[in-house]
Amino acid sequence: MLNNKTILVTGGTGSFGHHFVDYVLQHYRPKKIIIYSRDEFKQFNMQNDYKEYLDVLRFFIGDVRDKERLARALNGVDYVIHAAALKQVPACEYNPIEAIKTNVNGAINVIDACLDRGVEKVVALSTDKSVSPINLYGSTKMVSDKLFAAANSYSGVDGTKFTVVRYGNVAGSRGSVIPFFQSIIDRGETKLPITDYRMTRFWISLEEGVKLVIKALEDSHGGETFISKIPSFKITDLAQAMLPGCEMPEVGIREGEKLHEVMVPAEDSAHVYEYEKNYIIYPNYDWWHDENITPGGKLVEPEFIYSSGTNKEWLSIEDIKAKLLTDLDYHE
Repeated sequence: MLNNKTILVTGGTGSFGHHFVDYVLQHYRPKKIIIYSRDEFKQFNMQNDYKEYLDVLRFFIGDVRDKERLARALNGVDYVIHAAALKQVPACEYNPIEAIKTNVNGAINVIDACLDRGVEKVVALSTDKSVSPINLYGSTKMVSDKLFAAANSYSGVDGTKFTVVRYGNVAGSRGSVIPFFQSIIDRGETKLPITDYRMTRFWISLEEGVKLVIKALEDSHGGETFISKIPSFKITDLAQAMLPGCEMPEVGIREGEKLHEVMVPAEDSAHVYEYEKNYIIYPNYDWWHDENITPGGKLVEPEFIYSSGTNKEWLSIEDIKAKLLTDLDYHE
C-alpha cells in the first residue's frame, strides 16, 4: 500500500508522527515521508533521531494555516495524514480564535491544497471529543470531521478521497492521564487525584492508532469514519496499576471533561457497520453508494452507542499493568 509512495504528515513531529514513521519504515518501502510542522526545534531533534533514514525523510517548516506553503509541500504527494491540531482543551478555551484558525481553517486549507495538487487519499485524525462536543476543542474537531467528509463531494469519483479516523487519548501520549500520574509518582507522592470515581476511558496504543490510519488508507472510498474496537478501563484501576495501594482523592471533574469517551453516538447508528476489529461510520450523502461498503461487516442495532462506559471489553488492574509494559515499556 505505501511502497514507493510519497506521504506527508501534518503535525508530524508529535507522538503520532514519530510512531507512524517508525511503523512505515519498518513495514514498507516508501518513496518519501514528508514531516510538515511549524516547530523547527522538534524537526531538528527528529532529524537527529532518524539520521540513517534521511534519504527517505524530508522536513518542511510550515503551518496548516498557510495554504500556499501547504500547496508547495504537497507537490508530488500521494497520501496525506492530517495530524496537526491544537489539542489542549484549556488552551483552546482560552484561545478560541487560535483554535479555530488551526483546527477549522487549517482543515479547509488541507482540503483545498490536496484537491488542487491531486493527492490520492487523505486521512484526518479526529477525537472522541468531536462527538456531542462540550468544549471548543471538540467543537472545532466536529466541524473538521464534517469538512473532510463533505470534501469528497468536491473531488468527484476519481479525485481525492478524504476519510477520518477517530480515537480518544492515546495511552502515554502528551496530555493523557498516564504521564500526569507518572509525574506525581516521580515526585515521590503517594496520592493520585481522581476527577471522578466513575470515570472510564478507552485504551489505544500508538501502534494501534497507526494501524487504524493505514487501514483507512487501504479500505476507504471517501467519507467514512474508522473507529477501532478497543478495551475500556476505569481511571481508578489505572491509578492502582501505576501506584498500588495509593490514596485516590476525588477532586471533581474539570470543565469541558466527560465521564466517558464516546466514539459512536446513537444518532449515527443507522450508518454504522461492525467488523472484527473496528467500526465504520459510513457517510449519509447523496454521492455515497452502498456498494462501497466494505464486505464482512454487519449493521449495528438501532440506538447503538460505542462508549467507554458501556463497552463489552474491560481491562483489569493486572491487564493494565501488562499493557503498561507491552505498549509503553513502563516500569515502576
